Amino acid sequence: MQRRTALLLAIAAISCAISSPSANAQDLSGKPIRMLVGLAAGGATDVMARLVAQKMSESLRTTVLVENKAGGNFIPALRELTTAPADGHTLLFISTSTLITQPLHPDYPFDLTKLTPVTQVATGPLILVVKNELGIKSLRELIDRAKANPGKLSFGAGGGTGSSLYFATELLKAKAGISITIVNYRGAGPALNDLLGGHIDGMFDAMPVMVVQAKEGKVTPLAVTGTTRSPALPDVPTIMESGVPDYEMAGWFGILAPSGTPPAIAQRLRDEVAKAVAAPDVVAMLGSQGMVPLATQPGEWAKYLKSELDVYTKITKDANIKPE
Repeated sequence: MQRRTALLLAIAAISCAISSPSANAQDLSGKPIRMLVGLAAGGATDVMARLVAQKMSESLRTTVLVENKAGGNFIPALRELTTAPADGHTLLFISTSTLITQPLHPDYPFDLTKLTPVTQVATGPLILVVKNELGIKSLRELIDRAKANPGKLSFGAGGGTGSSLYFATELLKAKAGISITIVNYRGAGPALNDLLGGHIDGMFDAMPVMVVQAKEGKVTPLAVTGTTRSPALPDVPTIMESGVPDYEMAGWFGILAPSGTPPAIAQRLRDEVAKAVAAPDVVAMLGSQGMVPLATQPGEWAKYLKSELDVYTKITKDANIKPE
């Protein structure tokens, strides 16, 4: 009941913010808006970007186009963004993995915290699952098995060392004091296929993808990475509940604009995203996938982005993670 009340209050706050005076401060209907995604079509980030783009198109009465600029550690997408006019018509839709790339590569040519923040769109935990054949039903059992058989358990990491799924596995290894072999994949899809095929023992994944697999009994869910249980899978405990202290990791989506974008334009864009994620069908879909709509203010999003950069910089250093 408390979680439901909190979600309703969050939605109400988003709805109230929609009517703010800044909503009419800038007219963005003159030409199409490009929403860049630095990943291939079909993944969770791309799907979320297209959902938001569709709702924004309806509200703004202009076309919001999603353009996939995949590969190159998000550099092609960031180069496209940073060379575009700072007029609100070119945006970058990012996920946790986009930010992780920055501390992973010391010579990374872009600093996401220097771009214009628009909003954090939505957030949710990651989920830890294992193959059913492993016979493990709890995180405690997994830790005991890993300690008794160092390096024998294999976990897939969709997206490789530059993904939040890889970092989640490294953080579990460090916090629980266990040795697990990590198998890198180009994406979460191939990793999931190998898990279902019995070729790997477990993996972390985003809730939108794995909730369905867990509910259908195709995998065994052990824990979620948030500070509270997910309403989408209320019987699955958090990692901290399961005895691993100070473990928290979120999977989130957000939007950035080129440096120098006027604050009034960034605010107008944020307000349009707020309308999009407050739509009942979007709220219902996100809730079923374990995600919570946010549409935070630009300043709040900027502070959160910097705090997340600090978190992943520390994990990179402590675990001595190197790029592939």
